[in-house]
Amino acid sequence: MCNTWIKIIKRQKHNNPNTMNLKQKTQNMMMVSSKIFSLLQFFALLNLCTVTFASTEEATALLKWKATFKNQDNSLLASWTQSSNACRDWYGVICFNGRVKTLNITNCGVIGTLYAFPFSSLPFLENLNLSNNNISGTIPPEIGHLTNLVYLDLNNNQISGTIPPQTGSLSKLQILRIFGNHLKGSIPEEIGYLRSLIDLSLSNNFLNGSIPASLGNLNNLSFLSLYDNQLSGSIPEEIGYLRSLTDLSLSTNFLNGSIPASLGKLNNLSFLSLYDNQLSGSIPDEIGYLTSLTDLYLNNNFLNSSIPASLWNLKNLSFLSLSENQLSGSIPQEIGYLRSLTYLRLNNNFLNGSIPREIGYLRSLTNLHLNNNFLNGSIPPEVGNLRSLSIIDLSINSLKGSIPASLGNLRNVQSMFLDENNLTEEIPLSVCNLTSLNILYLRRNNLKGKVPQCLGNISGLQVLTMSRNNLSGEIPSSISNLKSLQILDLGRNSLEGAIPQCFGNINTLQVFDVQNNKLSGTLSTNFSIGSSLISLNLHGNELEGEIPRSLANCKKLQVLDLGNNHLNDTFPMWLGTLLELRVLRLTSNKLYGPIRSSGAEIMFPDLRTIDLSNNAFSKDLPTSLFQHLKGMRTIDKTMKVPSYEGYGDYQDSIVVVSKGLKLEVVRILSLYTVIDLSNNKFEGHIPSVLGDLIALRVLNMSHNGLKGHIPPSLGSLSVVESLDLSFNQLSGEIPQQLASLTSLGFLNLSHNYLQGCIPQGPQFLTFESNSYEGNDGLRGYPVSKGCGNDPVPETNYTVSALDDQESNSEFLNDFWKAALMGYGSGLCIGLSIMYFMISTRNPKWLARIIDEMEHKINMRRRKKQQGQRNHRRRNNHF
Repeated sequence: MCNTWIKIIKRQKHNNPNTMNLKQKTQNMMMVSSKIFSLLQFFALLNLCTVTFASTEEATALLKWKATFKNQDNSLLASWTQSSNACRDWYGVICFNGRVKTLNITNCGVIGTLYAFPFSSLPFLENLNLSNNNISGTIPPEIGHLTNLVYLDLNNNQISGTIPPQTGSLSKLQILRIFGNHLKGSIPEEIGYLRSLIDLSLSNNFLNGSIPASLGNLNNLSFLSLYDNQLSGSIPEEIGYLRSLTDLSLSTNFLNGSIPASLGKLNNLSFLSLYDNQLSGSIPDEIGYLTSLTDLYLNNNFLNSSIPASLWNLKNLSFLSLSENQLSGSIPQEIGYLRSLTYLRLNNNFLNGSIPREIGYLRSLTNLHLNNNFLNGSIPPEVGNLRSLSIIDLSINSLKGSIPASLGNLRNVQSMFLDENNLTEEIPLSVCNLTSLNILYLRRNNLKGKVPQCLGNISGLQVLTMSRNNLSGEIPSSISNLKSLQILDLGRNSLEGAIPQCFGNINTLQVFDVQNNKLSGTLSTNFSIGSSLISLNLHGNELEGEIPRSLANCKKLQVLDLGNNHLNDTFPMWLGTLLELRVLRLTSNKLYGPIRSSGAEIMFPDLRTIDLSNNAFSKDLPTSLFQHLKGMRTIDKTMKVPSYEGYGDYQDSIVVVSKGLKLEVVRILSLYTVIDLSNNKFEGHIPSVLGDLIALRVLNMSHNGLKGHIPPSLGSLSVVESLDLSFNQLSGEIPQQLASLTSLGFLNLSHNYLQGCIPQGPQFLTFESNSYEGNDGLRGYPVSKGCGNDPVPETNYTVSALDDQESNSEFLNDFWKAALMGYGSGLCIGLSIMYFMISTRNPKWLARIIDEMEHKINMRRRKKQQGQRNHRRRNNHF
């Protein structure tokens, strides 16, 4: 077709006579116009022929790139074929004059790299969007060939490596987004050459180094996002030159130094986020000049001094977070000027003073966080004017006085945190007006009086915690009306009466904690089938009767603590069917009789703590019970505490006897694996199967009537920290295998009939003689000078083995230093040291010193002889 038009135009060129009249001139003029039009058509067609060829080249190059994808069956790119028209039929391809102008295949599930991308074959490409795919590898330097590129989006892929400096060649680029990848290295200075850039987003990578000062050249930049990287150094002053900037986010990096005052020149800035860095110094007054600012996040830094008064000029501010810094001083009354504020966090600072009454001016406030400060004084009644509040958090302060009744006006509040203060008096009944309330935290105060009966009217209540107060009276039965309740914590008060039977019908309840009150009566609560209960803690009350069999309906139960009551029953072996049960505490009750296995194949498969101490259990220890404890057979370092669906931060806690001390342990399921059968009437032998429970940290079988030998299999308990077998009738020798228990910090084998030599090992060297007293047949360190002619085990008694000793061990180390000083300084000083030791009137010290000296001399002699032998061997070898 192109050739035909060329012939026609050439033929017309020969029709031009030399003589013309007017008519002819007119005709000639028309012919010239026709020729010009024909020429234009010719060049247009010529260009069309060339464009068609170029488009074919681009399509072929893109197909070669597609051929490198790991998922060739990608349905969205099925239209990319050799036989189809790239500009008309291909998904994500837009052309202009037959040349590829836009390539947008975001969210196409592409699995590939950019190594074969045709950067050199797409000279007219203006928009490239490959975001939200699975593109890996690095960005090739050839990207600098896309000189017409205006929009580049590679976000949310798996791209690694560095940002190539050739990116600075893309002079027309306005949008550059590479966030959400695995980029590392520094931000190239060359990005500062992109004077047309409006949006620069490099967040969510692993970029390091400092923020280049060259970014201050980007006069048109309105959006700068570098958050969640590993950037360090200070914020360059040059950022203050970006007068068009509206959003600046540098949070979650390692930036240090002070906040530059030049940021106060960013008159158009509406969003400033610098949180989670290492910024120090004071908040510059110039921040108060940013009158367009709506969001200011400076939390989680090391900012100090007081809050500048200029901040209260930010009339458009909606979100203000200054928490977790080192700010001091009082909260100024001018805070009341921020009429647009909807979110306020000032927690974790050193702010003091009281909450100003002017805070009541913030009628539009929806979130109030003043927790974790040193606020004192009372809660001003004016807080009740904040009718828009959805969250109020005044926790962890030193607030005193009563809870103002005006808080009942906050009809929109969903979460109220007043915990960990010094609040007194009774809980006002107006709290029951908060019909939108989901979470109510009043724990750790000095509140008194009764739990309001009307709380049962707040139908949406999910979390109710009032523990560690001085509340009295009975638990109101109306709480059973709360069909959405998930966490109920009334522990450590002075509540009386019986536990309402209907509580077992709250199927949503996950935590029921009333420990350490004065509750009495029988435990007649009927737990229904389908119960969501995860933790039940009734420890430390005056409950009587049997353990309710309906607990078997609580299939999700993980923590059951009925200890320190007056329960009178046999061992509830039927609880073994609860496959998720991890903690079972029945200590200090009136439980009795033998523990009989049910014969079931699966019993207590996930149990980690069993405490049956201080009861009247009798007969032999059931071997079958320990065989079923699969949860104690593996050391699970990933074990997590129970997770509760409620918004509270409830943490289970129990008291365990470890290393001879009573300890309250929080996050029990991830820290302790305990078997405590002490103070019962058990007889027979210690089952050797206990050695299979290698996750055990505490084993206490003291004060029983156990006989026979200590099983050598206990030497397999590699993480055991406390082992107490005292006050039994055990006989025979202490197994040498126990010397390998390097984690053992407490050992009590006293008051048995043990005999023979005490094993020697790193940990056994740290135990005092009271660990073995009442065993007249035992010999060796530390109860006697030696153990006959028994050879000393060749164990490496290093200084680190002595580091775990108590003050006795430290005294020995000091003695050796003093003895060496005496040896070097003369006999007089040495005798003086000896006199000091004898004057303490504790001959045990001297005996231990002699034993230690003899042992150290023998060990040094052996090391010297071994060294000489090694030296001779090396010489012989050479």
